[in-house]
Amino acid sequence: MNFNLSKHTKAWLQLYFAFLAIFMLAACSDQNTQSVSQRSIIYCSEGSPETFNPQLVTSGTTIDATSHQLYDRLITYQGADNTIVPALAKSWHVTRDGKKITFYLRKDVSFHATDYFTPSRKLNADDVIFSFNRILDANHPFHNISGGIYPFFQSVEFENLVDSIEKINDYTVRFQLNRADSSFLANLATDFAIILSAEYAQELIERNTMHDIDTHPIGTGPFKLKEYRVGSLIRYYRHENYWQENAQIEQLVYDISPSKTSRLTKLLAKECDVSSYPIAHKKIIERPDLTLDAVTALNIGYYGFNTKKPPFDSKLVRLAVSLAINKQALVDTVYQGEADTAHSILPQTSWAYDKNIPHHEYNPNQARALLEVAGYAQGFTMDLWAMPVQRAYNPNAVTMAKLIQADLKKVGIKVNIVSYEWSTFLRRLAQGEHQSFLLGWSADHPDPDNFFTPMLSCSATETGNNRTFWCNQAYDDLIEKALKTANVADRKSYYAQAMKILHDEKPLLPIAHSKRYQARGVNVKGNILANFGGISFYHVFKQAPSEATTSAATQLEEQQ
Repeated sequence: MNFNLSKHTKAWLQLYFAFLAIFMLAACSDQNTQSVSQRSIIYCSEGSPETFNPQLVTSGTTIDATSHQLYDRLITYQGADNTIVPALAKSWHVTRDGKKITFYLRKDVSFHATDYFTPSRKLNADDVIFSFNRILDANHPFHNISGGIYPFFQSVEFENLVDSIEKINDYTVRFQLNRADSSFLANLATDFAIILSAEYAQELIERNTMHDIDTHPIGTGPFKLKEYRVGSLIRYYRHENYWQENAQIEQLVYDISPSKTSRLTKLLAKECDVSSYPIAHKKIIERPDLTLDAVTALNIGYYGFNTKKPPFDSKLVRLAVSLAINKQALVDTVYQGEADTAHSILPQTSWAYDKNIPHHEYNPNQARALLEVAGYAQGFTMDLWAMPVQRAYNPNAVTMAKLIQADLKKVGIKVNIVSYEWSTFLRRLAQGEHQSFLLGWSADHPDPDNFFTPMLSCSATETGNNRTFWCNQAYDDLIEKALKTANVADRKSYYAQAMKILHDEKPLLPIAHSKRYQARGVNVKGNILANFGGISFYHVFKQAPSEATTSAATQLEEQQ
């Protein structure tokens, strides 16, 4: 018997049977729920980490996998108001001129004991000095290990700010700054300012395996590395001698699943307890045995131009392309309405946001006129690089690229969409091989400088963190002035002027400030997401099956 079905009907049937298979798989696996260990959490992650040392990257995928699981910082953020509080440093003191900051360390902090390292002492001042001098001192034996690039610190010109780090005694460290800096403490509380083991580093020198410091990590965090299979999984065990209360789970597994459909399948089949970036399947996840978390994230998703490559070395062309893109359609389609349209790189929730910054207007006719003035009346052919993984700031870059492709075709521009595996994508972007690209930035701390300096400063072009390679001295001067004063009104004025320069120069087109979503089983409790920085599983645990079943039943009754 022969059935002639339309393409639309075939596509609908394929989708129907795919989701039917998912739900059947989920139903079968429910029978085995009781046997799932209550002492483990499996997290479906969207990609592989580039390294196990957050000092070396700014990639959110890597930060999520490493920073808060393996390491601690001297100070950290806490609470809804993002107060800076003690961590490895139990207290600190800042001199009146802001140039000397002294940290007083805890005396009971243990490093990880693993299959590849057994510490003989606890954390002291040597570890703090080692961790930061590796970044600051080009002659440090570990500075050039793994490439010698420390993008966050180099983008904020950390080496020009810090004159020296002094060991006062075994548990007291003093930073001497060349000038006061209003964001210094905020930067030390970021996910990148982790503390490494100087003792481990010395052992690696003796073994002649110095690269292991970034691939076989040793930190003081709540979990330690047990196993890593590239592109497959990361297995962490609980750090039993953690200086705070021990994590409640004994094992944390990152199941690396780049496909959003694969992550959804595993979540529904209970092969994963938590799944990253489920926004594309928001309706499917609205089930009584699942919970959808959301936080208002400090981030920006954008379309960037390589200003060192034709035709985007022309401001007129950048302006024309920006006018030709229907940004609201991108927000409605890609973010499914779960994002705010961006008018600058700075979210509107920031105290430094200036509501007087002109808004982007969709105007294809004006775009054509500008292209003609720029010498491209007949258009041109260009590449658009689309990131291959989901991030909160862009949940589907390939779909967004196709929408932009369609918009630009209307003004005579042919777009070739390019994508690579995530680590390759980032490496080639840093090398400047692209013409234009879709990417974003998730804030590491709430200070507005975290958007302005790491993303678009001249110093950030040297590390490849500023993927537009745009360098504007007037912009940099304003950012520097903002950092040299603690006066909020003055800082806001400087940032407003900087935003105006960005609007006029268009090194990038701001698209959206989005929420960050995450799906989990209803039996998984504890906070994982934060409105900036990476995720943390330190306070996460599993509810007993009987309690979780009762909770799910109650939720179902409330929905009915």
